[in-house]
Amino acid sequence: MTESTRSTEPQQPDMPDWEKRFRAPRVSLPDWAEDAPHRSLFVSNATGTYELYAWDRETGEQRQVTHRANGTTDGVLSPDGAWIWWFDDKDGDEFGVWRRRPFDAPLVAGAVDEPAVPGLDASYPAGLAIGRDGRTAVVGRSTDDDGSTIHVARAGEPPVEIYRHRESAGVGDLSHDGSLIAVEHTEHGDAMHSALRVLRPDGSAVAELDDTEGGTVELGLEVLGFAPVDGDSRLLIGHQRRGRWEPLVWDVSTGEQTDLGLDLPGDVAAEWYPDGSALLIVHGFEARSDLWRYDLASGALTEVATPPGTVSGATARPDGTVEYLWSSAAEPSAVRSTTGEIVLDPPGEKSPGSVPVEDVWVEGPGGRVHALIQKPAGATGPLPTVFEIHGGPTWHDSDAFAAGPAAWVDHGYAVVRVNYRGSTGYGRAWTDALKHRVGLIELEDIAAVREWAVTSGLADPERLILTGGSWGGYLTLLGVGTQPDAWALGIAAVPVADYVTAYHDEMEALKAMDRTLLGGTPEEVPERFEASSPLTYVDAVKVPVYISAGVNDPRCPIRQIDNYVSRLAAREAVHEVYRYDAGHGSLVVDERIKQVRLELDFAERHLGA
Repeated sequence: MTESTRSTEPQQPDMPDWEKRFRAPRVSLPDWAEDAPHRSLFVSNATGTYELYAWDRETGEQRQVTHRANGTTDGVLSPDGAWIWWFDDKDGDEFGVWRRRPFDAPLVAGAVDEPAVPGLDASYPAGLAIGRDGRTAVVGRSTDDDGSTIHVARAGEPPVEIYRHRESAGVGDLSHDGSLIAVEHTEHGDAMHSALRVLRPDGSAVAELDDTEGGTVELGLEVLGFAPVDGDSRLLIGHQRRGRWEPLVWDVSTGEQTDLGLDLPGDVAAEWYPDGSALLIVHGFEARSDLWRYDLASGALTEVATPPGTVSGATARPDGTVEYLWSSAAEPSAVRSTTGEIVLDPPGEKSPGSVPVEDVWVEGPGGRVHALIQKPAGATGPLPTVFEIHGGPTWHDSDAFAAGPAAWVDHGYAVVRVNYRGSTGYGRAWTDALKHRVGLIELEDIAAVREWAVTSGLADPERLILTGGSWGGYLTLLGVGTQPDAWALGIAAVPVADYVTAYHDEMEALKAMDRTLLGGTPEEVPERFEASSPLTYVDAVKVPVYISAGVNDPRCPIRQIDNYVSRLAAREAVHEVYRYDAGHGSLVVDERIKQVRLELDFAERHLGA
């Protein structure tokens, strides 16, 4: 990296390992330009804030290309490598416009990049696809007033709206020759299961694929990408027809569907090799992942060797090599290549490692629950134990490196992470079980793992912390209210605290998700919102509660958190609140360290662990 990318916060000799993990420079998997593969775009925290960086592989130059107080992570490189598009919101509120800058332009203090699509007002982003001609882009938008809209923008011309609907929709991909546009939509009203439509640039329909059968069957589809060949109308999609995510090839011109029939357990995603002859398969199963190459002509499936752990992103390069972002719970992330090399190795002190995870399976009310356990090396129970609950809810914890859990382990805690019903990677039925009794279902699974942790001797029942961020923060507040005797502390980051107010204040796409999860609006199913809202149970909370929140958060807005905190304060319940000037989390390393330090301090003061 050039000198401008070096961290301004060097690690000090006496800095604890947990803080070093956050400060250590890290990078994302580089995106590369389809027609200029020597040009790449990646995200790094090298300056202490996560920003976008351009990388010219021919010269080796790496340059920071965005600089904002609260960071930038949403960027797209045009296929010709000439332009970098990035999303400009206000202090993390996710509502803004796309801007663009030439790939080779220096970053000038005080300069403002040009709007990428003049004439489009600010919105929440809903997908972006840039044409290979360098003049065309397909832009998805979402607002409370307009719902979902999709626009075709051509240089020097006003953008043209080609799609509009009240329900959630977004841009999937633009074909290699620019003649076809794939759209994911939920016009049937089920925000968890998309249907697909292919349009021409004038908005006329070419083909439709809908596995929901009018919303009565919960089967989703997703766009994985058009074939990277001119005149090729094959679209790679993901489907759930056999109870899990897996790919198939859909020729949108002929209607032919080629099911790959891959004999791999768990969820399977894919992307094209650059010549369109093969697929790079990303296979996830039971909290770990690996890579495969699928030859479309022969049907041969060949493993691409990766270390045990988690591949969180992968891409096939024009020379046939594969680059991938890999980590395990014990080893920090690295961008690797099948050549055996580390692709990006940022300067500065490396992150300390942590301890590996252990797998535990516990019988729960809805089936076997998978949990990942970490504890200090050589420690024996019963230990003070942190149940760190993932967000999403349609996400999952994996055998991947995470600085947050490692910080708790450094301080003597065992850490338990639970892939409750609603988590991905365990089949469609497990993910889709999260309906109507929202929050309560997940807490049943967490309770089953909690019982195991105590009876196995791992966890001290008097020193159990329930914590998480986003949906994990929501489950934390709901848990300390509905299971008041089960936990010693609750630590919630950016949570849903008052579900009704959250619904009315949150971004439109999340309103659609909540209607799907709960079966309607707060006015239509008030009893479900009440049963699933932490505010309903706030007066039952017995333990100290810590809450952190971003004042610009569009996902878990601040007003509904203030409502919950006011109820705690009214009965003088022990609680602390930390508000910070950002959105749904922070991209500033110092801010993130401050938040973790406050959480650790809160636990120490109230548990003495």
